[in-house]
Amino acid sequence: MESLDAFIVDVNDVFWTYLLIPLVAVAALWFTFRSKAVQLRLFPEMLRVVRGKAETAPDGRKHVSSFGAFTISAAARVGTGNIAGVATAITLGGAGAVFWMWVMALLGAASAFVESTLAQLYKVRDHRQGGTFRGGPAYYIQRGLGKRWGGVVFAVTITLTFGFVFNAVQSNTIRTVTAGSFDAADARWFPLAIGLLLAAMLAGVIFGGVRRIARVTSVLVPVMACVYLLLGLVVVLLNLGDVPRVFADIVGGALGFREVAGGAIGAAIQQGVRRGMFSNEAGLGSAPNAGATAQVSHPVKQGLVQSLGVFFDTLLICSMTAFIILTTNPSLAGRQGADLTQNALTDTLGGWAGHVLTLVVFMLAFSSMIGNYYYGESNIEFMTARTWVLPGYRALVLVTVVLGALGTVSTVWNLADVFMGFMALVNLVAILPLSVIAFKLLDDYQAQRRQGLDPVFTRDRIPGLTGVECWEGASEKAAAPRPSGS
Repeated sequence: MESLDAFIVDVNDVFWTYLLIPLVAVAALWFTFRSKAVQLRLFPEMLRVVRGKAETAPDGRKHVSSFGAFTISAAARVGTGNIAGVATAITLGGAGAVFWMWVMALLGAASAFVESTLAQLYKVRDHRQGGTFRGGPAYYIQRGLGKRWGGVVFAVTITLTFGFVFNAVQSNTIRTVTAGSFDAADARWFPLAIGLLLAAMLAGVIFGGVRRIARVTSVLVPVMACVYLLLGLVVVLLNLGDVPRVFADIVGGALGFREVAGGAIGAAIQQGVRRGMFSNEAGLGSAPNAGATAQVSHPVKQGLVQSLGVFFDTLLICSMTAFIILTTNPSLAGRQGADLTQNALTDTLGGWAGHVLTLVVFMLAFSSMIGNYYYGESNIEFMTARTWVLPGYRALVLVTVVLGALGTVSTVWNLADVFMGFMALVNLVAILPLSVIAFKLLDDYQAQRRQGLDPVFTRDRIPGLTGVECWEGASEKAAAPRPSGS
């Protein structure tokens, strides 16, 4: 296992250092420059859009509002990346990794804007599900770039990444915090027991159709996030005198003025970008799959909502985790994941806080497992309509959940980095040329806002636009629905 872990680390170091981090940085800087920093300039507009009421579809049915889309997006993002991922980044990259997570959020929000705007533009109607929408990178690669094979490559990648690898991360994190909470870290039977329990619960959702579990989880996720923020705020207030030191450590570690755990400023940058992308998903290509399902009057609205979600995830939730850990000034030796956050809470507030974190992580991670599964299912439907594929996919997901609980923390997270990196690579290569269309949509949106209008888009507003199934003009709304083409 150690040799496999070492090999994965070597692959990650080369892949992220010489290819992905430069690509992520160049793309984010280009999107920021070309959009005139839309993620900062239109921040007040984000707040206006997210407060919008539910819009009515042409058939009279109520769809998800902008605020509803924001809460769905936040629920999908807020998970183990905010708790275990930040802890891992600090362990391997030092306090400076937090600074680069912030940078990743501020610049990456422009990437999130572009990908989610495109997902809205190229979404399709799923007539098998009552005319609801589905979409994402696989769809805009096929319809915007005319590359069906590229869409399939992305669909395969996101299915492997979220359906399998990221679900292994979730189960591994749950096993870690529950073992710490029940003092069962040395019990050999415990990882297998937790893995089987999680697999059984997930099977109840994806095989048995017990949708009530998913509905209850979607309600509890925001509640758990608020509980976590409250705990973190108490820790920070109790250690208020250490806050200036923490800021100094974060900035000093990021710029090379302080020693970092990983031994160099490069470790802080690598871990900050990796964990930042895992947490806020900006440019990764996952959030657009959920964002495409919303009903909004203009694609740019969903792009703005997704940008706001990046800020909420990283600048608020992830920062809280960082301050929980760093204000307690812990020893980083021997700890890498959620157990580091758990011990920071326990040291400050007492043993009860560790048990509360166990519950928070369990709910957030299990909710993410459901969402990860459906990301894979949606993209499998893009690739094939064969009925036997989905049951096989579901069975493999359950096996992966068990294996994730049995794996080591470092191996599971390093493997996630490989798959996440390749997925981001495919998505960024696609949205760089397609961003021209996203910026035309932004221009159209701003022109309507200058006229005092609540922007409404139809596909005839951009001449020569092809591959768009929805967004009919007034003369097209009476026409029969087109097939999805997937």
